Amino acid sequence: MADIGEVDGWIAQLSQCKQLSEAQTREILMEESNVQPVRCPVTVCGDIHGQFHDLSELFRIGGNSPDTNYLFMGDYVDRGYYSVETVTLLVALKLRYRDRVTILRGNHESRQITQVYGFYDECLRKYGNANVWRFFTDLFDFLPLTALIDNQIFCLHGGLSPSIDTLDHVRGIDRVQEVPHEGPMCDLLWSDPDDRCGWGISPRGAGYTFGQDISEAFNHNNGLTLDRNVVTIFSAPNYCYRCGNQAAIMEIDEKLSYSFLQFDPAPRAGEPLVSRRVPDYFLVSYSLPTQSPRTVSDP
Repeated sequence: MADIGEVDGWIAQLSQCKQLSEAQTREILMEESNVQPVRCPVTVCGDIHGQFHDLSELFRIGGNSPDTNYLFMGDYVDRGYYSVETVTLLVALKLRYRDRVTILRGNHESRQITQVYGFYDECLRKYGNANVWRFFTDLFDFLPLTALIDNQIFCLHGGLSPSIDTLDHVRGIDRVQEVPHEGPMCDLLWSDPDDRCGWGISPRGAGYTFGQDISEAFNHNNGLTLDRNVVTIFSAPNYCYRCGNQAAIMEIDEKLSYSFLQFDPAPRAGEPLVSRRVPDYFLVSYSLPTQSPRTVSDP
């Protein structure tokens, strides 16, 4: 395990979007639960997708670690130009501030997905081999699947599963594996809320869609409370450098009161021009609106 001074050096280097020659952590993640407890106050964040400068803007808006506690809900890599720097910084922050930073697994923290949507190619381009990609994709297997804020707010990247009725079911999943193509672990990372009631077939080819009745029953059965049933957080502004959307983070205080902070893309000096041809892996994908992570709570 690296010492504090070494990790502080990594963070300082990474905060300037400079690459590391190596990184390390695993033991901390192995100790965490599939339903990782998180205490308030905490700021909940959604997809980052390699948009490193926008992650820096997120920290400028929300506060730096360890002054602000953070819960990131996955999709740190792919699509953006700086997946390596983004995921390395978040892992270094986790290593340095283990009780103040929580990082969950998203559907893009996967060997198969990252070979299609950019992270694998980026590692080859920046390091000349697949070692960094291999290190991180091995590490992704240990990321917690979900988090539970003060025993009240259930947080995860995707959504619910017809195979899961209780949080104990989630706790019993063997998560140390590549994301399966089906089953409860797959559903937690791929499912999406829907306007229609009941369960539905997901247009994304993995997971399910689920209606308000499903989320209300799950939250009631597990004693989850908040004044909304499902909240969606997406934290990558101008997604894929072309969608023009704002991003948001969700601040939850000690009394479980919450508010949203929206922000625009950060200036990106020296980054490739957005007007250039967008790589195919930005375009040939599942529907963009369904990329958002979910924070599931009670009405």
